[in-house]
Parts: sequence; C-alpha cells; structure tokens
Amino acid sequence: MTMDAGNNQSVQRAAAVLAALSHGRSMRASEVARHIGLGQSTTSRLLSTLESLELVERDQESTLYRLGLALLPLAGAALNENPVHRSARQPAQELAGKLGLGANVAIRRGDELFYLCNFEGKDAPKFFTLMGQRNPLHATALGKCLLLDFSPASRRSLLPFLKRFTPNTAKTHEELDLMIDELSLRGYSTEREELAFGRTCLAAPIRDANGAVVAALSISGGLSAMDLPMREVEISRIAIETADSISTALGYTVPLGSEIPIS
Repeated sequence: MTMDAGNNQSVQRAAAVLAALSHGRSMRASEVARHIGLGQSTTSRLLSTLESLELVERDQESTLYRLGLALLPLAGAALNENPVHRSARQPAQELAGKLGLGANVAIRRGDELFYLCNFEGKDAPKFFTLMGQRNPLHATALGKCLLLDFSPASRRSLLPFLKRFTPNTAKTHEELDLMIDELSLRGYSTEREELAFGRTCLAAPIRDANGAVVAALSISGGLSAMDLPMREVEISRIAIETADSISTALGYTVPLGSEIPIS
C-alpha cells in the first residue's frame, strides 16, 4: 500500500509538471516549482526524469523547459480514438478554408469547454493552436451550446459564479438563461467580445445518436473579418449545416421536416 501511494504521488507530481508547462510558455525549474508547490530539488528531479523520456525539453541556451515532442503521438492517439474528433476534423478544416475564418470544435469537461479541433482560415490567423486548451462555458458561443441540455437549476449548480472577462460577459444567471433560450429558438449562439475584446464567434450544437448535445462547432474571427451585422444569417446557416452533418456522422437523425432557423 505504501509503495502504491508513493507511485501514485510520483505520477500526480509528474502530471502537475506537465500541466504547468501546458500554458504556452517555457519556464525555469524554479518557476515550475513555485507553480506546483514543490521544492526546487524535487521539481528538478521530476523535470530530469521527464526530459529523459522526451516528455519535456530544455533549451540549452536559456535553460527554460517546454513540453516535449514525445507527447505528440500520445495526443494524436487520444484524438484518433475520440468519435467527435474523427467525425468533425475534416468538416471543420474544410469550413476554415472555405470561409477564411477560424473553425473550432469543443466538448465539455466539467465547468469548462475543451477544444478538440482548431483550424485557421486566411482571415483569422493565430500563432498558437487552441487544441487541448480550455475556456469558460458562460463567456463563449461554444460553451453556451454545451450548456443547452442543462436546466436553469443545473446550470447554476455547475457554474455558481459567472466570472466577468469584459463588460459584455453575462453578469447574472438570468442573463445567461436568456442567451440559452435564444440559442434554443435559433439553433445557434453568438459571442460578441464576451471573452476578449476584438473577437467574435458563432456556434451550433453537435448531437449524438441519442440526441444529446455532446460537442459544439464554432466559426470565429475578428470583428471585421466575421462582420456579423452583415453576415450572421449566412454564417449561422453554414454553422448549423456543418454541425448537423457531424451529428449525422455520430448517428443522430435530424427530425423530418425540421428547418434551419434564420434570424
């Protein structure tokens, strides 16, 4: 039992080191130690072991640590086993190329959304990938879609506090309720500078064979590139059609006679 506990603790500490390095910037061993709350000697030993396994890399000049390339085949295998990713990757990639905007697919993990796919169009370039990153549910179009099956009471239980990121973020649960009611009527949700200034997004839910919302697809970009005041009907139709095609691949049957809502 003692050996099992020690092994479990080592695994947990190694996972904490990898998580600390997953925020998009390289770190010194001392920074990693502060981040995970361990001593520097313990953290240095963990980093050395992970480096020998190529799970982390150390820059020889700066001595900063970053995640290692040995993680890529693990991440690729995990994605390839995910049915939503398998069904959504190609349609989302084609969507980004067609519109020149960003195309993203996310699922829910607890009280956050988790990006499975992230493709860039020519008018929505990024110097980083969103894949594997997380964002709040209440301040994103994707997140609102992922909350669609929740009752108002269960949403409040999941998200007891709504953090404000900009003045446009939903301030109260009543405001969020109205946004999700509108999504239910229209078939899509929008996000207009609710998470970050200068960015906007439109998303549609993805359903599984049982009709449950298991993911969401979004089209995103800067305010001028998206131009929602002029293009909302066009982009919403494309988003809903693409999300429905992914849902169909997951076994969902779109009800006969249903029509794509138009604002």
